[in-house]
Amino acid sequence: MVQLKEFRIVMPMSLEEYQVAQMYMVMKMQQQSTNGDEGVEVLENKRFQDDVFGKGQFTSKVYRLQSKAPAWLTTIAPKDALVMQEEAWNAYPRCKTVIKCPYFTKFSLTIETAHRADNGTSENVHGLNEEQLAARQVEIIDIASAETDYWSYAIGSSSFDFSKFKSTKSGRGPLLDGWQDNYRPVMTAYKLVTIDAPYWGFGYRLEQALLAGERALFIESHRNCFGWIDEWFGLTMQQIRELEQQGDCLLNEKISKPALLTDAADCEQRFTHSSERQVQQVVHT
Repeated sequence: MVQLKEFRIVMPMSLEEYQVAQMYMVMKMQQQSTNGDEGVEVLENKRFQDDVFGKGQFTSKVYRLQSKAPAWLTTIAPKDALVMQEEAWNAYPRCKTVIKCPYFTKFSLTIETAHRADNGTSENVHGLNEEQLAARQVEIIDIASAETDYWSYAIGSSSFDFSKFKSTKSGRGPLLDGWQDNYRPVMTAYKLVTIDAPYWGFGYRLEQALLAGERALFIESHRNCFGWIDEWFGLTMQQIRELEQQGDCLLNEKISKPALLTDAADCEQRFTHSSERQVQQVVHT
Protein backbone atom coordinates (compact mmCIF):
# COMPACT_ATOMS: atom_id res chain seq x y z
CA MET A 1 0.00 0.00 0.00
CA VAL A 2 1.38 3.40 -0.97
CA GLN A 3 2.10 5.64 2.03
CA LEU A 4 1.44 9.38 1.61
CA LYS A 5 2.43 11.72 4.42
CA GLU A 6 3.05 15.47 4.54
CA PHE A 7 5.47 16.85 7.11
CA ARG A 8 5.31 20.57 7.84
CA ILE A 9 8.50 21.92 9.41
CA VAL A 10 8.18 25.50 10.66
CA MET A 11 11.45 27.43 10.84
CA PRO A 12 12.38 30.76 12.53
CA MET A 13 13.95 32.32 9.45
CA SER A 14 13.08 33.85 6.09
CA LEU A 15 12.76 31.92 2.84
CA GLU A 16 16.04 33.42 1.63
CA GLU A 17 17.86 32.47 4.83
CA TYR A 18 16.50 28.94 4.75
CA GLN A 19 17.95 28.32 1.29
CA VAL A 20 21.45 29.01 2.62
CA ALA A 21 20.80 27.21 5.92
CA GLN A 22 19.57 24.07 4.20
CA MET A 23 22.54 23.86 1.85
CA TYR A 24 24.99 24.41 4.70
CA MET A 25 23.24 21.80 6.85
CA VAL A 26 23.28 19.14 4.09
CA MET A 27 26.96 19.76 3.45
CA LYS A 28 27.94 19.52 7.13
CA MET A 29 25.76 16.51 7.99
CA GLN A 30 27.10 14.59 4.99
CA GLN A 31 30.65 15.23 6.18
CA GLN A 32 29.80 14.07 9.69
CA SER A 33 28.16 10.83 8.54
CA THR A 34 30.75 9.77 5.96
CA ASN A 35 33.75 7.53 6.65
CA GLY A 36 35.60 4.81 4.78
CA ASP A 37 32.73 2.31 4.90
CA GLU A 38 29.55 4.36 5.00
CA GLY A 39 28.25 7.73 3.98
CA VAL A 40 27.51 9.77 0.89
CA GLU A 41 29.15 9.77 -2.52
CA VAL A 42 28.31 12.66 -4.86
CA LEU A 43 28.10 11.51 -8.48
CA GLU A 44 26.76 14.71 -10.04
CA ASN A 45 26.13 18.28 -8.93
CA LYS A 46 25.20 20.56 -11.81
CA ARG A 47 22.82 23.24 -13.00
CA PHE A 48 19.69 22.15 -14.88
CA GLN A 49 16.75 23.67 -16.70
CA ASP A 50 13.55 21.93 -17.80
CA ASP A 51 9.87 22.57 -18.43
CA VAL A 52 8.76 21.16 -15.06
CA PHE A 53 10.91 23.05 -12.54
CA GLY A 54 12.55 25.72 -14.62
CA LYS A 55 16.11 26.44 -13.49
CA GLY A 56 17.80 24.78 -10.55
CA GLN A 57 20.51 22.45 -9.26
CA PHE A 58 20.53 18.71 -9.98
CA THR A 59 22.38 16.25 -7.76
CA SER A 60 22.91 12.51 -7.97
CA LYS A 61 24.20 10.72 -4.87
CA VAL A 62 24.78 7.25 -3.47
CA TYR A 63 24.03 6.58 0.20
CA ARG A 64 25.76 3.70 1.99
CA LEU A 65 24.19 3.82 5.44
CA GLN A 66 23.75 0.16 6.29
CA SER A 67 24.26 0.64 10.04
CA LYS A 68 21.16 2.88 10.19
CA ALA A 69 18.84 0.02 9.25
CA PRO A 70 16.70 -1.58 12.00
CA ALA A 71 17.79 -5.03 13.15
CA TRP A 72 14.81 -6.85 11.63
CA LEU A 73 15.70 -5.54 8.16
CA THR A 74 19.36 -6.55 8.37
CA THR A 75 18.35 -10.14 9.11
CA ILE A 76 16.65 -10.52 5.72
CA ALA A 77 18.51 -8.03 3.52
CA PRO A 78 21.99 -8.54 2.06
CA LYS A 79 24.29 -5.81 3.33
CA ASP A 80 25.02 -4.38 -0.12
CA ALA A 81 21.31 -4.25 -0.93
CA LEU A 82 20.91 -1.36 1.50
CA VAL A 83 22.80 1.02 -0.78
CA MET A 84 20.41 3.75 -1.98
CA GLN A 85 20.57 6.02 -5.01
CA GLU A 86 19.19 9.56 -4.85
CA GLU A 87 18.38 12.06 -7.58
CA ALA A 88 17.28 15.55 -6.55
CA TRP A 89 16.05 18.61 -8.44
CA ASN A 90 16.42 21.76 -6.34
CA ALA A 91 14.56 24.62 -8.02
CA TYR A 92 14.02 26.51 -4.77
CA PRO A 93 11.41 27.15 -3.47
CA ARG A 94 10.31 23.88 -5.14
CA CYS A 95 12.32 20.68 -4.78
CA LYS A 96 11.90 17.02 -5.63
CA THR A 97 13.93 14.04 -4.44
CA VAL A 98 13.63 10.46 -5.73
CA ILE A 99 15.32 7.62 -3.84
CA LYS A 100 15.62 4.10 -5.22
CA CYS A 101 17.40 0.89 -4.39
CA PRO A 102 18.98 -0.66 -7.52
CA TYR A 103 18.38 -4.17 -6.18
CA PHE A 104 14.66 -3.79 -5.46
CA THR A 105 13.24 -2.23 -8.58
CA LYS A 106 9.65 -2.04 -7.28
CA PHE A 107 10.64 0.16 -4.33
CA SER A 108 10.36 3.95 -4.61
CA LEU A 109 10.51 6.92 -2.24
CA THR A 110 9.70 10.44 -3.42
CA ILE A 111 9.90 13.67 -1.44
CA GLU A 112 8.28 16.77 -2.95
CA THR A 113 8.95 19.99 -1.06
CA ALA A 114 7.31 23.39 -1.25
CA HIS A 115 8.56 26.29 0.86
CA ARG A 116 6.19 29.02 2.01
CA ALA A 117 6.57 32.18 4.11
CA ASP A 118 3.98 31.05 6.68
CA ASN A 119 3.72 29.07 9.90
CA GLY A 120 2.46 25.79 8.47
CA THR A 121 -1.19 26.72 7.94
CA SER A 122 -1.35 26.47 4.14
CA GLU A 123 -3.44 23.57 2.87
CA ASN A 124 -2.75 21.51 -0.24
CA VAL A 125 0.39 23.35 -1.35
CA HIS A 126 1.20 20.32 -3.51
CA GLY A 127 -2.04 20.46 -5.50
CA LEU A 128 -3.27 16.98 -4.56
CA ASN A 129 -6.51 15.59 -5.93
CA GLU A 130 -9.40 14.44 -3.72
CA GLU A 131 -8.23 10.83 -3.60
CA GLN A 132 -4.71 11.86 -2.60
CA LEU A 133 -6.01 14.30 0.02
CA ALA A 134 -8.10 11.52 1.55
CA ALA A 135 -5.04 9.27 1.78
CA ARG A 136 -2.64 11.97 2.99
CA GLN A 137 -1.58 12.20 6.62
CA VAL A 138 -0.29 15.53 7.96
CA GLU A 139 2.14 16.12 10.81
CA ILE A 140 3.46 19.50 11.97
CA ILE A 141 6.98 19.15 13.33
CA ASP A 142 8.24 21.38 16.14
CA ILE A 143 12.04 21.67 15.97
CA ALA A 144 12.06 22.85 19.60
CA SER A 145 10.68 19.51 20.80
CA ALA A 146 13.17 17.26 22.62
CA GLU A 147 11.33 13.97 21.98
CA THR A 148 13.45 10.96 21.01
CA ASP A 149 12.83 7.45 19.68
CA TYR A 150 14.81 4.64 18.02
CA TRP A 151 15.27 6.62 14.82
CA SER A 152 16.46 9.68 16.72
CA TYR A 153 19.44 7.65 17.93
CA ALA A 154 19.97 5.91 14.57
CA ILE A 155 19.96 9.16 12.60
CA GLY A 156 21.63 11.22 15.33
CA SER A 157 20.23 13.54 17.94
CA SER A 158 21.60 17.06 18.43
CA SER A 159 21.96 18.48 21.93
CA PHE A 160 20.45 21.91 21.22
CA ASP A 161 18.05 23.21 23.86
CA PHE A 162 16.14 25.83 21.92
CA SER A 163 14.25 26.97 25.01
CA LYS A 164 17.57 28.50 26.13
CA PHE A 165 19.21 29.04 22.72
CA LYS A 166 20.31 32.51 21.59
CA SER A 167 22.09 33.20 18.30
CA THR A 168 25.00 35.61 18.63
CA LYS A 169 24.95 36.81 15.01
CA SER A 170 21.21 37.00 14.35
CA GLY A 171 19.75 37.45 17.82
CA ARG A 172 17.27 34.61 17.11
CA GLY A 173 15.96 32.48 19.94
CA PRO A 174 14.95 31.20 22.34
CA LEU A 175 12.04 29.12 20.99
CA LEU A 176 9.39 28.82 23.69
CA ASP A 177 6.03 27.00 23.66
CA GLY A 178 3.85 28.23 20.81
CA TRP A 179 6.72 30.07 19.12
CA GLN A 180 5.41 29.16 15.64
CA ASP A 181 2.38 31.42 16.10
CA ASN A 182 4.30 34.55 17.05
CA TYR A 183 7.84 34.32 15.67
CA ARG A 184 9.06 36.58 12.87
CA PRO A 185 10.52 35.87 10.42
CA VAL A 186 9.00 32.44 9.90
CA MET A 187 8.69 29.96 7.03
CA THR A 188 7.62 26.36 6.49
CA ALA A 189 9.02 23.46 4.50
CA TYR A 190 6.08 21.33 3.31
CA LYS A 191 7.50 17.87 2.60
CA LEU A 192 5.21 15.36 0.91
CA VAL A 193 6.64 11.84 1.26
CA THR A 194 5.36 9.05 -0.99
CA ILE A 195 6.65 5.54 -0.29
CA ASP A 196 5.80 2.37 -2.15
CA ALA A 197 7.38 -1.00 -1.32
CA PRO A 198 5.03 -3.58 -2.90
CA TYR A 199 6.70 -6.69 -1.47
CA TRP A 200 4.67 -9.45 0.09
CA GLY A 201 5.45 -10.14 3.73
CA PHE A 202 7.57 -7.12 4.56
CA GLY A 203 6.51 -4.24 2.29
CA TYR A 204 4.23 -2.44 4.76
CA ARG A 205 6.72 -2.80 7.60
CA LEU A 206 9.46 -1.41 5.37
CA GLU A 207 7.27 1.54 4.37
CA GLN A 208 6.54 2.37 8.01
CA ALA A 209 10.21 2.10 8.95
CA LEU A 210 11.22 4.43 6.13
CA LEU A 211 8.54 6.95 7.09
CA ALA A 212 9.82 6.94 10.66
CA GLY A 213 13.37 7.30 9.41
CA GLU A 214 12.51 10.24 7.16
CA ARG A 215 10.64 11.92 10.02
CA ALA A 216 13.67 11.60 12.31
CA LEU A 217 15.93 12.93 9.56
CA PHE A 218 13.65 15.93 8.97
CA ILE A 219 13.68 16.75 12.68
CA GLU A 220 17.44 16.38 13.11
CA SER A 221 18.37 18.22 9.93
CA HIS A 222 16.10 21.16 10.65
CA ARG A 223 17.22 21.37 14.27
CA ASN A 224 20.74 21.63 12.89
CA CYS A 225 19.66 24.27 10.37
CA PHE A 226 18.73 26.56 13.23
CA GLY A 227 21.32 25.37 15.75
CA TRP A 228 24.15 26.14 13.31
CA ILE A 229 22.79 29.59 12.42
CA ASP A 230 25.92 31.41 13.60
CA GLU A 231 27.98 29.31 11.15
CA TRP A 232 25.96 30.14 8.02
CA PHE A 233 24.28 33.45 8.85
CA GLY A 234 25.48 36.15 6.44
CA LEU A 235 26.87 33.76 3.81
CA THR A 236 25.95 34.51 0.19
CA MET A 237 24.71 31.89 -2.28
CA GLN A 238 28.02 32.13 -4.13
CA GLN A 239 29.93 31.43 -0.93
CA ILE A 240 27.74 28.48 -0.02
CA ARG A 241 28.09 27.01 -3.54
CA GLU A 242 31.87 27.22 -3.25
CA LEU A 243 31.76 25.47 0.12
CA GLU A 244 29.45 22.83 -1.37
CA GLN A 245 31.88 22.07 -4.20
CA GLN A 246 34.75 21.70 -1.75
CA GLY A 247 32.60 19.47 0.42
CA ASP A 248 31.67 17.19 -2.50
CA CYS A 249 35.35 16.59 -3.23
CA LEU A 250 36.09 15.81 0.42
CA LEU A 251 33.19 13.35 0.59
CA ASN A 252 34.38 11.37 -2.40
CA GLU A 253 37.88 11.22 -0.94
CA LYS A 254 36.62 9.95 2.43
CA ILE A 255 34.38 7.11 1.29
CA SER A 256 35.61 3.86 -0.22
CA LYS A 257 33.35 2.13 -2.71
CA PRO A 258 32.45 -1.40 -1.56
CA ALA A 259 31.88 -4.07 -4.16
CA LEU A 260 28.18 -4.37 -4.98
CA LEU A 261 26.23 -7.48 -5.79
CA THR A 262 26.29 -7.96 -9.53
CA ASP A 263 23.00 -9.77 -9.95
CA ALA A 264 20.11 -7.54 -8.89
CA ALA A 265 17.49 -10.17 -9.69
CA ASP A 266 19.28 -12.72 -7.51
CA CYS A 267 19.53 -10.22 -4.66
CA GLU A 268 15.81 -9.39 -4.83
CA GLN A 269 14.88 -13.07 -4.99
CA ARG A 270 16.98 -13.83 -1.91
CA PHE A 271 15.42 -10.90 -0.06
CA THR A 272 11.87 -12.00 -0.88
CA HIS A 273 12.48 -15.66 0.00
CA SER A 274 14.10 -14.70 3.30
CA SER A 275 11.10 -12.55 4.20
CA GLU A 276 8.68 -15.34 3.26
CA ARG A 277 10.53 -17.74 5.57
CA GLN A 278 10.25 -15.27 8.45
CA VAL A 279 6.52 -14.83 7.87
CA GLN A 280 6.02 -18.61 7.77
CA GLN A 281 7.92 -18.99 11.04
CA VAL A 282 5.64 -16.43 12.68
CA VAL A 283 2.51 -18.17 11.32
CA HIS A 284 3.60 -21.58 12.63
CA THR A 285 4.81 -20.29 16.00
